[in-house]
Amino acid sequence: MSPGRPSRRRLTLLAATALAGLLTLSACGDGNKAGGGGNTNFVTGSGGISTVAKADRVAAPKLDGNDLEGKPLDLADYRGKVVVLNVWGSWCGPCRLEAKYFAQVAKETADQGVQFVGINTRDSQRDAAVNFEKDYGVTYPSFFDPIGKLILRFPKGTLNPQAIPSTVVIDREGKIAARTLQALDADELHKMIDPIIAEK
Repeated sequence: MSPGRPSRRRLTLLAATALAGLLTLSACGDGNKAGGGGNTNFVTGSGGISTVAKADRVAAPKLDGNDLEGKPLDLADYRGKVVVLNVWGSWCGPCRLEAKYFAQVAKETADQGVQFVGINTRDSQRDAAVNFEKDYGVTYPSFFDPIGKLILRFPKGTLNPQAIPSTVVIDREGKIAARTLQALDADELHKMIDPIIAEK
């Protein structure tokens, strides 16, 4: 056995592990990922929307970085609002299908204390993401997160985004309230966020 062979095996294992992670995060349009294992305290409805009772919710992770134009963006600035966090990529077909609905509902709910925020991922160039937002009339900010660092901040076993697209709703107290791992139209999006908007 040559001295270099174990090193190649380790590289192959690392590559396989990285590929498995990439496939999990870029399962564009899959929408069939299971929730976290164990006692997760969340329920997935027939529409693929998972929710957590108010008493069982956990805090959303700290999400901060830069937007698509390189300006600072911090989720903490929206504390006290319902935040609709959408993970998307300009290359993702289901993301293109849902984008116009997200732009529409963001405008419809702005005066109800709702803030939409995107996490753009797997786009190596900002231009592709910026053009996507222009094409679909998206006016709310998005983090530029080309390698998925922000997505990995979500704790395992919570309603974490596991596919692209994913949508996570954070309540006014900064806690994770709902998630879906599939593209949504306007009606489905309202069904997901309206009960959280109505909470006192």
